Amino acid sequence: MFGGLCFMNNGHMLCGVHHKDGQDGAMFRVGPESYQAAMQIDGIGELTFTGRPMKGLVECVGALLEDDETRGKVLSMALEFTASLPPK
Repeated sequence: MFGGLCFMNNGHMLCGVHHKDGQDGAMFRVGPESYQAAMQIDGIGELTFTGRPMKGLVECVGALLEDDETRGKVLSMALEFTASLPPK
């Protein structure tokens, strides 16, 4: 699908890492219900690989990736969403 490292939960993409615009980053699949809540977390932004926001996906880039609290909050949202999907 893309040239990066991806982590799965029950066959669904949970999160992945990437290098974009000269920065390391991580994307998280939080789902449509948690998207707005995730966007309220400092350091989280919309994922726009195609020039448009990708539904249910957010990203964290640069030094903010090193913040365990920020990463933990959004990863928990992604785990909750992907666990709610039927296994593939």
